Amino acid sequence: MAYKTDIEIAREANKKPIQEIGKKLGISEKDLVPYGHDKAKISAEFIEQSKKNKSGKLILVTAINPTPAGEGKTTTTVGLGDGLNRIGKNAMICIREASLGPCFGMKGGAAGGGMAQVVPMEDMNLHFTGDFHAITSAHNLLSAMIDNHIYWGNELEIDQRRVTWKRVMDMNDRALRDIVTSLGGVPNGFPRQAGFDITVASEVMAILCLALDLQDLEKRLGDIIVAYRRDRTPVYCRDIKADGAMTVLLKDAMQPNLVQTLENNAAFVHGGPFANIAHGCNSVVATKTALKLTDYVVTEAGFGADLGAEKFMNIKCRKADLAPSVVVLVATVRAMKMNGGVAKADLGTENVAAVRDGCPNLGRHIENLKSFGVPVVVAINHFVTDTDAEVDAIKEFVAAQGSEAILSKHWEFGSEGSADLATRVAEIADADMANFAPIYPDDMRLMEKIETIAKRIYRADEVLADKKIRSQLKDWEEQGYGDLPVCMAKTQYSFSTDPNLRGAPTGHSLPIREVRLSAGAGFIVVVCGEIMTMPGLPRVPSSEAICLNADNQIDGLF
Repeated sequence: MAYKTDIEIAREANKKPIQEIGKKLGISEKDLVPYGHDKAKISAEFIEQSKKNKSGKLILVTAINPTPAGEGKTTTTVGLGDGLNRIGKNAMICIREASLGPCFGMKGGAAGGGMAQVVPMEDMNLHFTGDFHAITSAHNLLSAMIDNHIYWGNELEIDQRRVTWKRVMDMNDRALRDIVTSLGGVPNGFPRQAGFDITVASEVMAILCLALDLQDLEKRLGDIIVAYRRDRTPVYCRDIKADGAMTVLLKDAMQPNLVQTLENNAAFVHGGPFANIAHGCNSVVATKTALKLTDYVVTEAGFGADLGAEKFMNIKCRKADLAPSVVVLVATVRAMKMNGGVAKADLGTENVAAVRDGCPNLGRHIENLKSFGVPVVVAINHFVTDTDAEVDAIKEFVAAQGSEAILSKHWEFGSEGSADLATRVAEIADADMANFAPIYPDDMRLMEKIETIAKRIYRADEVLADKKIRSQLKDWEEQGYGDLPVCMAKTQYSFSTDPNLRGAPTGHSLPIREVRLSAGAGFIVVVCGEIMTMPGLPRVPSSEAICLNADNQIDGLF
């Protein structure tokens, strides 16, 4: 049977005017800032007024470690949101915006798939409402103002060897990781080594996603440490006097974007930090506003639960005073077989033994998530090649872990296929079974926080960090940053730092290459293994197949 592509399904969507979607949430037309007919931003005034409402239940969707077989976390998030509405619940979803880098690289988009999508799909995966461009501009304005300050006399006595603020762009470009700037003589400034990160790794992105309002945004931007003097004292963004102008550039980007699913249910799509190099969650403003507008909010955290969910719990929930009522852990038969040693080309053949062999990865994620005090439901995202015996093998394994697995066919049937999952998730959320708590306290030493994650989540035997890194962590503690959470930058493909080590490995070490203080965002970034904060394109990037067809429609996107 031939299935339509995601983009073909999205083009056939019967979209309602965005004003109708807003009306279902109680948002009047005057509080919507429309971007065309099918997307809009929510006014800051409405967001402020909504804070007096009662909060709904928060449902987190996460997944096993990603494999080339596909897991479908966003698809499940959308399907579950539609399913909750189908069974009579008042629900909406909150997801991240898509980065152009992976869209033109290899990861693909971030709008769901099949009959469980958010639309307009093409807009969401490309420029959308310009939020990422605003973040890129604000970030690079600060970069320009730092170099400009140095050029005009360097009143702050910045040590040019210790400028920590890189530039960013929303594209995978390995050639920009390490560069030399200001060549060409006196008019161009003082040459120094610099580099680019991808926009989704920018501290400005993290700040926008964690800030509570424009005032909090400006304060956090001012707190960014951009460089150090020769005496090692920090130079802040506010010292450069860039925080005000950056806030102006980000004023509209702070407002959540309202769109809809294929079934005309509301969705906030806002912010987009990667989970392997940043904290991997949509904005606090979008999530908290959604909780004031509906009874259930389904949100997701990036990549596997060892990255996205861990940071959601330890960073976002801690900082925003949020607590999930239930976690939905997405797995697929195909991914279990791949974890069990089956090659991608052979995934279509039934192999129950391989499913069982791959389940330890799933089991470890279940155990880790339960350690946060939150009940866990496994969603088996159905593929048409799955057999009953393979599905039953996962259900039996999950039952032995003290949880339950539910088959969901939202990709093929939309909310009709996710109704069973939605019913059970709502029951658990309503039962108030969660007793959520982060896995480490604020006052734990920074190195101990890293070791807690490494040993309790990754199951590493040890953390490898040289004297320079340990001294840097101690210095930050002495400067008053010891109460910050840690944000691990690590490969998404494995519990270890080896992307080829699948399953549930033990006996490995966690090597720390670098630590970075994100004082504005409010966390310490810990760069582990070979992870890059500026990705590169693959040998055959997706961009080679993306084009306009004879009808000026986008082809090759998905």
